[in-house]
Amino acid sequence: MTLDASAAKSGKGHRDENFPVASRLIHPRHRGAILAFYRFVRAADDVADHATLTADEKLRLLDGLEASLLGTGPADPEAEPLRRILAERDLSPVHAQQLLDAFRLDARKSRTRDWADLMHYCSLSAMPVGRYVLDVHGEDRSTWAANDPLCAALQVINHLQDCGKDYRQIDRVYLPEDAMAAHGARVEDLGGARSSPALLAVIRDLAGRTAGLLETSRVFPAVLRDRRLGLEVAVIQSLAEALVDKLRRRDPLHERVHAGKPEALLRAGLGVLRGAWQRRQAPALRAGATP
Repeated sequence: MTLDASAAKSGKGHRDENFPVASRLIHPRHRGAILAFYRFVRAADDVADHATLTADEKLRLLDGLEASLLGTGPADPEAEPLRRILAERDLSPVHAQQLLDAFRLDARKSRTRDWADLMHYCSLSAMPVGRYVLDVHGEDRSTWAANDPLCAALQVINHLQDCGKDYRQIDRVYLPEDAMAAHGARVEDLGGARSSPALLAVIRDLAGRTAGLLETSRVFPAVLRDRRLGLEVAVIQSLAEALVDKLRRRDPLHERVHAGKPEALLRAGLGVLRGAWQRRQAPALRAGATP
């Protein structure tokens, strides 16, 4: 039996993610707090996605992470750095706890009923990540209205990119059952080397809904007081839009639907330019932008 979450680590780090995590656009005084949160979440995610741990073992490890985070149980090396950051900055653990609840769902269930069920999952697994970053920067809670659809979009993009791998490796399907049924797709289609026409229709349907989330979040860079965070968000928005476009045209079972380094750099540059333009055009949307 594993003693703490470290034993389940996948080796994946923040540089392996689709989207920037505490890039150099973020002020140095905030990067450590964001990376501590990322490492905690990464450890919990690795537990939930572990291929050989039982559901009960996963739940025990996740409970141990939470107890260490709250200081009510034995110290876990994956939780202690974040516990110290929260104490130093007088931040609530609620966002980290919500993510643990998402991973508990992953341990208990392997199918998604409908879009509302998927968005509920995103409200635990994705939206709290952005909300934590906003809290670290001292942003107003009114910014959550733009944060939440962007974070949900990033989560759905990951689900679509990895839909075949998730099914084959851990028998988990985030594609909603009602969308699968509506297009005549079968869960078993996810095990193929290529998507069936029906499965491709599902993926493109969900990519279209994700594009709708990104339309809602386009204002996000302009409403943030912190200029550097606003530009980081603009880069993430730009990359997300590029990936959704790819998912509308490509088959994630047959090819890797990611942005290569040259394209990612180009999209990042375009994102910075667009974010700077948005902030210049809409200063009234935020109060007292930071230099």
